[in-house]
Amino acid sequence: MALIDDFNAAEAHRINGEYDEAVELYKKVLEADSQHLGAHIGLGLVYGFTGLFDESIELLQKCVDLAPESLDARMHLAKTHLMLGMYEEGSAGFNEILRMDPENEEAHKQKAFLKEFGIE
Repeated sequence: MALIDDFNAAEAHRINGEYDEAVELYKKVLEADSQHLGAHIGLGLVYGFTGLFDESIELLQKCVDLAPESLDARMHLAKTHLMLGMYEEGSAGFNEILRMDPENEEAHKQKAFLKEFGIE
């Protein structure tokens, strides 16, 4: 399979909750292209879904480091922080997204949610 086919199959497995298959294919993509942002994000999300929280945060942070301009990478990292109760980190992530894209609806929505709980 071509790299794009492996990545698309990994994404489909992730979406369908077939995490073992997704991990295998994401790793295969990353062996061929260690800088593949989508595979790093997908693998980071799967790690979070399967309880590998430290690995998830580490990999999603790597995504932001690889592509600081990627709002998608930043959004997934910030949402994962929230999911894990790391509210200050999540808020800081949304603040950075809004600095980069002041009209980002999802970041505004998340910030409003956090504000309800007194987190700026």
